Amino acid sequence: MKQKKLIVNSTHLIMLSFILAAFVGSILLSLPVSSASGQSVRYIDALFTATTSICVTGLVTLPTVSTWSVFGQIVILLLIQIGGLGIITIMSAILISFNRRLGLKSRILIHDAFNLNSLSGIVIFLKKVVIGTFIVEGIGALMYMTVFIPQYGLRGIWISVFNSVSAFCNAGIDIMSENSLCDYAVNPMVNLTTSMLVILGGIGYIVWWDVIRVTRNIRTQKLRCFSYLTLQSKIALSSTAILLLGGALLFFIFEYNNPLTIKDLSLFDKIQVSFFQSVTTRTAGFASVPQQNLTNASSVVALFLMFIGGSPVGTAGGVKTVTMAAVLFGALAAIKNKEDVSLFSRRISKQAISKAASVITVSFMIMFISTVLLSAVTDAQILDVAYETVSATATVGLTRDLTPSLNLWGKIVIIVTMYLGRVGPISLLVAFNIKNEKKNIIKDPIEKINVG
Repeated sequence: MKQKKLIVNSTHLIMLSFILAAFVGSILLSLPVSSASGQSVRYIDALFTATTSICVTGLVTLPTVSTWSVFGQIVILLLIQIGGLGIITIMSAILISFNRRLGLKSRILIHDAFNLNSLSGIVIFLKKVVIGTFIVEGIGALMYMTVFIPQYGLRGIWISVFNSVSAFCNAGIDIMSENSLCDYAVNPMVNLTTSMLVILGGIGYIVWWDVIRVTRNIRTQKLRCFSYLTLQSKIALSSTAILLLGGALLFFIFEYNNPLTIKDLSLFDKIQVSFFQSVTTRTAGFASVPQQNLTNASSVVALFLMFIGGSPVGTAGGVKTVTMAAVLFGALAAIKNKEDVSLFSRRISKQAISKAASVITVSFMIMFISTVLLSAVTDAQILDVAYETVSATATVGLTRDLTPSLNLWGKIVIIVTMYLGRVGPISLLVAFNIKNEKKNIIKDPIEKINVG
């Protein structure tokens, strides 16, 4: 019984750690030294910036490049790194530090949270995550430097490091301009580097190690790497590919003749801008075209992609690709009156389907309530409001230029939404893995109901 109580408290501790980090960050950002002008910014804006950083969302009420000093930018970068890498690893690190000798239930909890193949090697796995993250971010920074050092001089090094961490953590905050990456919409190196970092961060660490395992062990002449991957990796990779390519195609079609976005670009530039838009809506938050200039059809596609987000055990937000796939194929199985849910010749457990449905339901409820509340405190168009709240719930960071004009109550609504969107899936994941010591022997009777 003690172990069960400890796990519950650990879940609360994870949720409180976000609040504590946001509070400490807001205090630091409200100091005069954090401001580029030397005068303290309003606390609500400091709190908003700290929350969007620790929740790796990217919505900002004040321009990052012109509002914050180098010290303030360092604080923001640390919050982004903690939110993207730290909260994932710290979740397990806190449990390990509070349980120096991990019991079976704690190992099962961490095992299920990371979807590992065994209960051993958890500390080694965490070290691999940290090392792998810094390697990828370092490579991304070097690639950015080829563009930013020639343009900004030595300051380009800092910009490159900041952008690399922000992109990998799917935060979408930059320190170059007030219009995100719109000035680099047709720059292949910036598009390639940002897309690579966003995809690698959002695909999930589990997929990383699985792909490495397969490519190391498989015989090269067989060339059937995909078939040797785990079901988790197959779903994550195939879902990511479908959403990225499908989203890019739809953006290309819907924006092709839009003079405010890509109409006047070359065919190659139209393709790369469309692909980048598909990538960034997967919770990255960088914008290479003003989101308010998109057609209504493109905006609806963006809402769908933002809600799904990236893959589990990565830096992306949203309900996750594997979650959506589980619910989708569960629904198809129910339509076909099949008892089992199968995908890639493997069965998905009913427990996993129930968890996936719960995550989507809770996320949708957060998004719906936030939309209603934000609509009540602002007179913005409903599409702009929905874009804002879905972006906050899925920790994306894209906006149709609504964030800078939010009033006090609007900022509070989005702050709470960003927090719930970030901690919701994690706390649910931990809570779902709390096993009862005893199962009820007496069960309630079953009675049929009409559904649909």
